[in-house]
Amino acid sequence: MKDNVELHPFKPFVFEGAKVLMLGTFPPAAHRWCMPFYYPNFQNDMWRIMGIIFFNDKEHFIVKGEKRFDQQRIEAFLREKGIAMYDTATRIVRTKNTASDKDLEIIEETDIEAMLDGMPQCNVIITAGQLATTILCRRFCVKEPKVGDYVVVEYNRRQIRIYRMPSSSRAYPMKPERKAEQYAKALS
Repeated sequence: MKDNVELHPFKPFVFEGAKVLMLGTFPPAAHRWCMPFYYPNFQNDMWRIMGIIFFNDKEHFIVKGEKRFDQQRIEAFLREKGIAMYDTATRIVRTKNTASDKDLEIIEETDIEAMLDGMPQCNVIITAGQLATTILCRRFCVKEPKVGDYVVVEYNRRQIRIYRMPSSSRAYPMKPERKAEQYAKALS
């Protein structure tokens, strides 16, 4: 086994009442974090997108006067809205020193089915980015939807919509407000 394998640093943020499961690929390296939780890079727009959708304020989850997000507020919000979070990979190797999906070698994929078994009310999965979408759709043997669209899969006698959303990374060339319009479709 390779000696530079990284194990996912966060526990799955999943709970029985969750209706939505958001999946990225894998967190950036720890030196890029402003908090020890999902989408931890202050340059990433996920929490701005959520602020726009639910509070009409892209700075809603930003700690005033600091370059970090309010993790407690985010976790409370996610529980209230029934949104669980994890990633499609549990072990990776970074082929370069970046957080980019193209520079990740997936060593072990997440057992998404086991997660869904623990969330019987979950009927929506949102993938944030290309590699997360590819991994999930391959796993469920469905064609990848276009960005902003979804496919339906049957899992354990329930219909689950898999939405493919634009990456929340600033490297993805779309303003946070436009990304929010896309994410709002899946979160409505």
